[in-house]
Amino acid sequence: MPTPRTQWGNDRAKHVLLVDDDEMILATYQELLQSHNLQVSTATNGVNALKLIINQELDAIVCDWMMPTMAGDMFYLAVQKIKPFLCQRFIFVTGHEGHPQFKEFLLKNKPVVLYKPVTVGKLLGTLNVAFLRGV
Repeated sequence: MPTPRTQWGNDRAKHVLLVDDDEMILATYQELLQSHNLQVSTATNGVNALKLIINQELDAIVCDWMMPTMAGDMFYLAVQKIKPFLCQRFIFVTGHEGHPQFKEFLLKNKPVVLYKPVTVGKLLGTLNVAFLRGV
């Protein structure tokens, strides 16, 4: 049975940026979010994602933590300088729970983090909370 299409509270489609170096994960998340009435842009690294952030209106960011070129924490800090309001709607997705490299970052910045495996309901619910922060 198909999942019902989600309504996000207004006529304008919410725009989510997905950032992950794994193209298969990007494609899966993109298809999932588009099936729930979301506009989706993708980037395979933080550098390309920053270009999208500068040139597009976004409602939320879903980002992998461990990526080449620019790790998720460095990408978050760059977003904080360019469009700080997006940090309230920034969601990390990672399989590296408890990774010591990011402990200080997590304590200082308190970003939203989802640990893999992430259910569809958890991702959509977390996005909904992020969208409400943007109202």
